[in-house]
Amino acid sequence: MESTVTNISLAPHESDDSQPALLFIPDISGFTRFMHENGVQYSRNLIADLLEIIIEANILNMEVCEIQGDAILFYKIGEPPAIDQIVSQCKQIFLDFQNYLRIMERDDILASPHLSENKLTLKVIVHYGRISVTQIRDHIKLMGTDVILAHRLLKNSIEGSEYVLLTEGYLNTQAPEAVAQNFEWTQLKDGMNSYEHVGDIRYKYAFLTPLRLLVTDPEAEHTHKQYPNTFSLRDHIKAPVELVLRVIQNYRLKPKWMHRVKSARFDTKKGSRIGTNYFCEMEKGGSIEMQTLQSRVTADKTEVIEKMANFKMFPNSLIFYYLHQEQEGTLLTLEFHYSRVSVGDYFYENYGRKQIKGFMKSSLLQLKHLCEQLYKNRTK
Repeated sequence: MESTVTNISLAPHESDDSQPALLFIPDISGFTRFMHENGVQYSRNLIADLLEIIIEANILNMEVCEIQGDAILFYKIGEPPAIDQIVSQCKQIFLDFQNYLRIMERDDILASPHLSENKLTLKVIVHYGRISVTQIRDHIKLMGTDVILAHRLLKNSIEGSEYVLLTEGYLNTQAPEAVAQNFEWTQLKDGMNSYEHVGDIRYKYAFLTPLRLLVTDPEAEHTHKQYPNTFSLRDHIKAPVELVLRVIQNYRLKPKWMHRVKSARFDTKKGSRIGTNYFCEMEKGGSIEMQTLQSRVTADKTEVIEKMANFKMFPNSLIFYYLHQEQEGTLLTLEFHYSRVSVGDYFYENYGRKQIKGFMKSSLLQLKHLCEQLYKNRTK
């Protein structure tokens, strides 16, 4: 859905090669303190993961212009996306970001203070104006006063660290009623800052904090009522937990049980990053990026969490494996978590969810057969 509200000030001037574009800047709040307190060696890997999560969560198909430390400059040339699309984009990025942090907070292996004490979070700047796209060797550079303005707004007088800021440049392209309706889950407030060479800039902002109620708690029971963005499958495997765990964690064995995976290879560029990172080449072309985020043993179960990327239908989706020891083997529960932004969407509810559930069901069945065959061969 594109906006139908026009803004005469966005019309091109004579001899002007600029184009109307959306500027969208997610910025990691608490980045400097986190780097200072935890050191570069640990911080760089976790921040790199968070920046990749933000890029993966790009459901508006924006272009990435540049990454500047803790911020990413996205842009999209053309008509402004409608306010409901902007809000969905902000929700997607914030929830994916916080879901990852919630999982990593409980990691006992990482030599760092608890992430919850560092208050890493997100703020987002949304602006619509005119930009010039300049090619500098192999790099793209955005130029223009609107680009400068968007960057300046990262420094503002808002008291808080997790919010979305929408400039008048964007808001003037939207119907006020639509803006109000799409922010009923929080409160829109007015703001204004003055900048040298730019002048007074008015905007509206809304805190993203209410979305924390939708963040996945890895410790909780994930019922469909509480987490409608999940589904689970369960099966009994006649093999011990330790064997099933080894098969799940061995990326080289993925083609033997993960549905329609042709081959798997280690991601050599991320050898020092958190967990195991690898690519799954698919039979029909393309690849899915997988990352083993966590493996934990508790009193009643063994748990593995993997993240999927480069999976456009379900960006930043998570797979939870729960292994319970039984007298005759292992009770394995597989949970798939996708974005809450997709819940209620006709396409996801009637096609996407059905497709991924079939994919996971076939994978679980093949995993069961592989583990039981390996155990049978071992006990001969």
